[in-house]
Amino acid sequence: MNTAMTPWFLYLIRTPDNTLYTGITTDVARRFTQHQNGKGAKALRGKGALQLVFSAQVGDKSIALRLEYRIKQLNKRQKERLVAGDGSFEALRESLLSSAVTGD
Repeated sequence: MNTAMTPWFLYLIRTPDNTLYTGITTDVARRFTQHQNGKGAKALRGKGALQLVFSAQVGDKSIALRLEYRIKQLNKRQKERLVAGDGSFEALRESLLSSAVTGD
């Protein structure tokens, strides 16, 4: 499999205490199952029932890593807006893509 052509996804998982966890993967269903089975990130282990609340294909691994970092910097309200689908994710992704093209 050509990893340069493998699409990457960004996802958010909600824990029972209403925390939003952000991650990236090439296979959202596989990764979510790993998290549910305690095989994923330590931050989610033992947290109880998890809920996948957002996922979007974002491009290559480089873009996915940069988007993940930017989203992890957002506050809870801003992350909730992403989950609600208010268009803020698309705006964030576009701003990141345009800055990559212009070199900002």
